[in-house]
Order: sequence, then C-alpha cells, then structure tokens
Amino acid sequence: MFDVVVVGGGPSGATAAEDLARSGQKVAMIDRKGRVKPCGGAIPPRLIEDFDIPDSEIVARINTARMISPTQRQVDIPIENGFVGMVDRKDFDPFLRRRAEAAGAHCVTGTFLRIDRSEDQTRVVYRDKASGEECALSTKLIIGADGARSKIAKSDVPGGDKIPYVIAYHEIIEAPAAGTSYDPLRCDVIYDGAISPDFYGWVFPHGKSASVGMGTGIEGVDLKQATADLRAASGLTDCKTIRREGAPIPLRPMDRWDNGRDVILAGDAAGVVAPSSGEGIYYAMLGGRVAATAACAYLKSGRVKDMQLARKLFMREHKSVFKVLGAMQNAYYHSDERRERFVSLCHDVDVQKLTFEAYMNKRLIKARPMAHLKIGLKNLAHLTRLVSAEHV
Repeated sequence: MFDVVVVGGGPSGATAAEDLARSGQKVAMIDRKGRVKPCGGAIPPRLIEDFDIPDSEIVARINTARMISPTQRQVDIPIENGFVGMVDRKDFDPFLRRRAEAAGAHCVTGTFLRIDRSEDQTRVVYRDKASGEECALSTKLIIGADGARSKIAKSDVPGGDKIPYVIAYHEIIEAPAAGTSYDPLRCDVIYDGAISPDFYGWVFPHGKSASVGMGTGIEGVDLKQATADLRAASGLTDCKTIRREGAPIPLRPMDRWDNGRDVILAGDAAGVVAPSSGEGIYYAMLGGRVAATAACAYLKSGRVKDMQLARKLFMREHKSVFKVLGAMQNAYYHSDERRERFVSLCHDVDVQKLTFEAYMNKRLIKARPMAHLKIGLKNLAHLTRLVSAEHV
C-alpha cells in the first residue's frame, strides 16, 4: 500500500514524487518514459534556485530576447542582472525522475490505464512496459500529472474534459555555425500570422542544438509546414533535424484540481501553463510541489478539504500574473495588426524591465507605480489606435 501514486514523470510529477518521498511518504511514480514533450526549454532563475537545478542541466544561458513582428520589425530586449536558462527536455526530465528515485520514490515504467475502486481499496492500474501485462498499485491518494489531455482529469475531476489548449510542434536541429543570423545567446519569438494565426513561433538555443517551433489552437493549420517556413525565414533550413515532437499545451488553469476523494491534479493536467508566453516548466514544477503539499496535509488530517490546498496555494501567488497574461493574449494575438502593435509596445524600456523582472521573479512588480501607469496608457493608446503601429 502506497501513500501516494503519482501518474506521470514529467517536471510536475517528478517534483511531486521527490517532495513526497523527502517528506517521508511511501510514494510510487508511473511514467511511460521515452516520450519527449515539445518545449522551448526556458527556465527562469527562480526555478533554478527554488528547485536546486545544477549547472550541468543548463545547456545555454540567454541574455537577449528578440521580438519579431509580422513586418519583420525586430525588438531586442536585454536581460539585465541575470539570464534565462535553457534545458533540453530529453535530458532534463530523466534527471528529475532520477532525483525523485534517489529520494526514495518507487519508479515504474508503464502506461496508465485506469483507477479501480472498491469499498476498502483504490488501485492504479497500468500496463507494464517490459512485460506488457496489466499491473496495479494500491494507494491512499493519486496525483494526476499525466499531461494536457489527462485521462485522470477527464474521468475524475469536474471540467477535466473541457480544458482549452493549443497544439505545439517543434523540431530540434543542430545549431548552425557562427556567422549566421542565429545567436546562441538569444531567444527569438516570432509574432506573425503566417507562422501562427493565434499564438507565436520561436527559435530557442539549446547549446549544440536549437528548438524551432510554433503553436496554434486553430484546426487545419499545417504545423510542420509553418515550422518549415519559420526555419526558412530564420536561415535554418539546411540544419540537420535531430527530432520532431508535438503535443497539446493547456491555456488556463482548471477551476478544480481535486475530486474531493482521492485525486489531486498537477502541472499540465491542471492547466497551469502561462497564457501569452506558453511558459510551463516552472509552473509545472510548482504545481507538483503544491500537489505534494496538499497530499501531505490530507494524509495527516484525513480532511478532503485539505486537497484543495494545491490550487489555493498556486493561485494565491500566481493568479494575478495569469490574469494579466491572459488579457494580453486576448488583446494582441488575434490579428497581424494587433501583433504589430504588441511588438511596437515592446520597444518601451519600462515594458522591457517590468516584463523581465516579473518573468525572473515570477510575480508582478509593484515597486514602480509610475512605470505601470505609463505602460497602461501606452497599451490603451495602441488598442484604441490612437498611435500608429509604427510608433516607437
């Protein structure tokens, strides 16, 4: 009998399993392994500090973000007093799983099938990868960290079958040689309806490789062709393709993260990917941590209400950030004219500083009210077309 079975071994599930094991819980983690989620791989300094990520996992340190508009206007935003770390999910996720196992988590490789319940027992059923047979783990509690199309969320948590999402696709390529327009210390974010009609494209350095991709929630968009077009526009067509990956990315946190009985959701399964930016690794790992906190509270008290702590703790700190980013996406991502205005707005020094202060520290910065006022007025001027998209 396990105290907790974690389904999914990505950043969220692995973090939950590690935290639970270090808290003295008897925990098992089920993961399919071998699957790599498409991801730009950006992690902020706060993640590196909060989750003790060693330098060996950082494949690049980014000092500039370049915003590119539909008319190919380029705005370079320097990252002052720090850097954005880059990881390769092919290596990063296994590192987190190994760390959870070293902390005492029992790790099994297989595919989740279902939850079987009787009056006196809950069992997580999975298909073992090695034998192909159905196996089961008895448990008091389950953490569903099984991704954006979570089977556990769909079957056990209200609203779990209605999470909106975009499909992300990227290609990992060999980084080009020096002398090209590609910069191994710069992340390029492409706001262009020809690449993505409702999200964005990206070129993110990963040291010896790079992630080139895009996302969209609109059916019928050819993701592979859009990525090929992005590679051509970025001078990366001739770079060797190492691997191709695609997956759904949720667009907003669910209203409930537990079923009031024996399930808590974490990470993409709970919808915790930042709107506008699509950033997910930090929020996934934090989601795993608060799920583990809620699980420990529930196991100690026996009160099902304590399972709600996962969502409460997360939203207490990040609800405002998600609200602002959601409003930004709704305001600027639906036409090339709006995207042009958004990139124009990024010229503003106050926008640049406050954006990256918020990104690096994972909270809205309130120390400079006049800067917030200026940004609000400029934002209003762009949305009401009081200034032209070319205005800097």
